[in-house]
Amino acid sequence: MACYQEITCPQCGGTHLTKSGLSACGTQRYRCQNPDCPAKTFMLHYQYKAYEPGVKEQIVEMAINSSGVRDTERVLRISKGTVISTLKKKASTLVQVNPRYAKATNEPLEVRLGAAEWDEQWSFVGSKANPRWLWYAVDHATHKVLAYVFGRRTDEVFKELKALLAPLNIARYFTDDWGAYGRHLAPSSHDVGKRNTQKIERKNLNFRTWIKRLARRTICFSKLELMHDTVIGLLINKLEFGLDIHTKSQV
Repeated sequence: MACYQEITCPQCGGTHLTKSGLSACGTQRYRCQNPDCPAKTFMLHYQYKAYEPGVKEQIVEMAINSSGVRDTERVLRISKGTVISTLKKKASTLVQVNPRYAKATNEPLEVRLGAAEWDEQWSFVGSKANPRWLWYAVDHATHKVLAYVFGRRTDEVFKELKALLAPLNIARYFTDDWGAYGRHLAPSSHDVGKRNTQKIERKNLNFRTWIKRLARRTICFSKLELMHDTVIGLLINKLEFGLDIHTKSQV
């Protein structure tokens, strides 16, 4: 009695396939005939689990849910090199300004954004001698992150964030009493104090809960600034910007 197995492309779901030789281990390869399919060739069964469909997406999801590189290596049974390279490739797809609030042309919005809360969050890379601050701002009304940058706790890094937010034409700023804010924001539109920064302070707590790299007391820390910035950026891009972090390009 003959038995048939229907094979579909794991990328596009197409059924128009052709055989494409054997792998080094003797496993049959298939090629999708859909010209728009991103898959070159594929196999039904892989010896290395990282090649299976959906594993790369799991790596990213675990990273933004407080799993370290070695945690992901153990759970998914893949090498730590694969975990690191997968996350590094995501760095070029991240955006720093929330596309819901800014136009692609970087022109000022017709309606001014009422108020924004600004703050900076401490972490470190490698050791506490190398601090890495997350600077960002949230919409006072919706609590959503507007833009973010990474760097030292200096005026130069603050100016980078200010430049990213300039097209939003913000009417009022709520901050703490860190000196950079007072030196570079107009006093007439700048309020200092904890009363109007409670939303961003809560956001700090949320980020520390999601990402172990931001926890104050943890043995899980980043050894590379690129990895540190990428993992936190992936979390912000997904949760705050509403972007699909699994696509190659988000803009």
